[in-house]
Amino acid sequence: MKILFFTGKGGVGKSSLSAATAWQLSHTHRVLIVSLDPAHNLGDIFGIPLHNKTVRFNDRLSLREIDLKRLSREYLQKEISIFSNSYAYLQALNLDTYFSVLQYSPGIEEYALLTGIEDTLREKNFEYVIFDTPPTGLTLRFLALSSVNITWIERLVTLRKQILKKRYTIHRIKGTLSTGETTLVYNESEDDVLHTLHSLDSKYRKLNETLRGSECSIVLVFNPDILSLRESERLIQGIHDLGLPLRLLIHNKVQPDMNKLADHIEKTILLKAGMVPVTRVGFTRSLLDDENRKLYDVDVDLTSLL
Repeated sequence: MKILFFTGKGGVGKSSLSAATAWQLSHTHRVLIVSLDPAHNLGDIFGIPLHNKTVRFNDRLSLREIDLKRLSREYLQKEISIFSNSYAYLQALNLDTYFSVLQYSPGIEEYALLTGIEDTLREKNFEYVIFDTPPTGLTLRFLALSSVNITWIERLVTLRKQILKKRYTIHRIKGTLSTGETTLVYNESEDDVLHTLHSLDSKYRKLNETLRGSECSIVLVFNPDILSLRESERLIQGIHDLGLPLRLLIHNKVQPDMNKLADHIEKTILLKAGMVPVTRVGFTRSLLDDENRKLYDVDVDLTSLL
């Protein structure tokens, strides 16, 4: 399964181009296109209300919009459940009263989006999965999470092993605990917290491998203007820092009288991006299929570039 992330500054045409790519690919492949942007317009492009469910547009093309609020709530509830089960002896502190505000905590949206991506990539019914991403900042943050999590988990595993070692030392000093007391685990093979950390480490390493693998591509969309250029430069730097595969640049909305500016923008971006193919696309034009569903197509065969 090939994975495509369309990214770029807000308003550059990511949704239109990802939709056009999905439409073109669906002529010969089974394709799922997923909107991760909280300001969804994928359903509007195809003229179908999606409402956070997968909808088949035709035999080969399926559409989905991720409900970020619902996903954030589900993620938080799941994590609270894991925490409560792992530290049941802390329930007397009535921690639930504090969790009600955690949905507004920084990072919840990023973790929720990462969960949505993981769930999508577990599906095996498609040959291509295309993600229409949010604007730059949120995209880089959720793409960075798997690497960040691996680093933190490594540190947490070390700390947990130190805790278990100290427990073992205390146990040897005191002797066998009485049956009336809570027996704390000190054997690594029996520790649920350590098992959870190892499981999370394995999950994030697998996702990291997928995002950096040959089947994954980052497609950067930009426009012929200075603001788009500056944000694209920041995106490229972030993509390189994360070791993600930037494989295609799409210079969108280039009109015939913009060639001089377009040349300057591309030359500057390629200094950052290196040997990455770049293609120009004119304004997208809306089409209507036989059932009067609105689509967006472009005057470039994007499938030949992927």
